[in-house]
Amino acid sequence: MKTIIVAFLFQAFLITVHGQSLTQIKKELEATPDPLGYVKYKLKKKYKVDTVAIISTTSFIGLPDSLAYRGKTGKVYGPFKGNNVLIKILAKVPNTFYHVSHIVLDTAIFKKEFADSLATSIVNRIQSGNSTFETMAGTYSADRGSSSKGGDLGWFVRGVMLPQLDKAVAAHKKGDLFKVWTPAGLHIVTIKDNPKKDDGFALFLRVLL
Repeated sequence: MKTIIVAFLFQAFLITVHGQSLTQIKKELEATPDPLGYVKYKLKKKYKVDTVAIISTTSFIGLPDSLAYRGKTGKVYGPFKGNNVLIKILAKVPNTFYHVSHIVLDTAIFKKEFADSLATSIVNRIQSGNSTFETMAGTYSADRGSSSKGGDLGWFVRGVMLPQLDKAVAAHKKGDLFKVWTPAGLHIVTIKDNPKKDDGFALFLRVLL
């Protein structure tokens, strides 16, 4: 979603700092081997360095994690609408991501024994070819955010899910279909792809203009 990055950019060429255009500043900030020194001693602007974690590579909470994943190391972005800040991506660090689909049977609605029996029936129907995971998710899953997508949770980072689910996902392989109990209820899970390494963190230099 490259558009989520560029959608917030606005009229950068109209703004100047100490007589320099933003175009010049961004070019110099990208080229300098000492970006902190450049901002502190030449621009004389306040700045901060922070890390942005990427939770999912298929859906983003907002501009920071979208930019952290879609942006390029060394590139300068901004300024952003309503917030005169330039961001240089100093570095990226990889993390492990999983791609799964799930069906959640809410035990606030179903008794545990019934939920377990229903889950077994759902698994049997999927494995026998009498139904599909996507159809069962649309019919039974209490997670309405993913049920409309056939239960697909997209690619998410290891450690972000409930501990029981995270541990179970890490212990299975692509194509596996299994049940997991968590405080949210009973999950029927299938592993869509093998785990992969991808950008998990980005180190930002934020320059306050």
